[in-house]
Amino acid sequence: MNLHNLKPAEGSVRNIKRVGRGQGSGRGGTSTRGHKGAQSRSGYSQKRGFEGGQMPLQRRLPKFGFTSPNRVEYKAINLDTIQEAVTRLDAKVLDHEALLTNNLAKKKDLIKVLNRGELSAAVEIHAHKFSKSAIEAIEKAGGKAVVIDRFAVETADM
Repeated sequence: MNLHNLKPAEGSVRNIKRVGRGQGSGRGGTSTRGHKGAQSRSGYSQKRGFEGGQMPLQRRLPKFGFTSPNRVEYKAINLDTIQEAVTRLDAKVLDHEALLTNNLAKKKDLIKVLNRGELSAAVEIHAHKFSKSAIEAIEKAGGKAVVIDRFAVETADM
C-alpha cells in the first residue's frame, strides 16, 4: 500500500448531479425542476406551514383560550425541601436570601410554601404565600410562617 494507490471504499463516493448543462446531459432544459410553478423559479423557499394553497391547518382550527395579563406565578417549595436546606445550613431563619444561596429560588421568584413531606426543625420561614396545611405543619414543629409583601422583592432591586 502506497499513497499513489489509495482509493476510497467501494460505493462511498458518488458523482454530483450537474444540472443545467445542456440537453445532451439529460438534465438540461428545466434542470430537474419540472414545468412552471413556484418551485421551478429561482429564489423559491416554501413558507412554514404552507400546504400548497390549501387552507393551512392553523387557519382551519378555531382560536380559543385566554391568558390573563394579571396572573401571578409562584415558585412552589415544599416542606421536605426546606427540611433538607435547614439541615444543610443549620439555620433558624429561612428567608429569601437563604433560598437564593441554596438555589431553591431565583431573584425575582415569588415563593409559596406547600405541605409535602415532614418538617422537624423549628424554623422561621419567610415567603410570599403559604398553604393552610403548611402553616399548621410549621407551627406544629415549633416554627413560624412569616408572609412577605409581594412587591418587596421588586422594589428592593430598583
